[in-house]
Amino acid sequence: MIIQNKIQKEELKSPFIKAVADIEKEIISINCELHIDCAEELIKEGSEWKNLWGFNIYPDVSVDFISLINIRPASRNRSMEIQNPKIRQKIESIFQKLL
Repeated sequence: MIIQNKIQKEELKSPFIKAVADIEKEIISINCELHIDCAEELIKEGSEWKNLWGFNIYPDVSVDFISLINIRPASRNRSMEIQNPKIRQKIESIFQKLL
């Protein structure tokens, strides 16, 4: 499911949700089996790979920034966790705006 407008937290039914944010378009895809599935949903809607970053949403509505799709040596992110604080902050901002 792609989220472009604010939804209620109650709509997040799973205890653990994989999500991908498009930090340029400020939209999120959630509830996919794998992060790559969420990324592909966004790409089908016109997102560019360079703008997509994976994260996870927990029952207390906290997030972490860990996903295999985040491993990007060319973008100076060599781990599954997003290292760039500006990207993390951008995702937090999008997440707070939409949820």
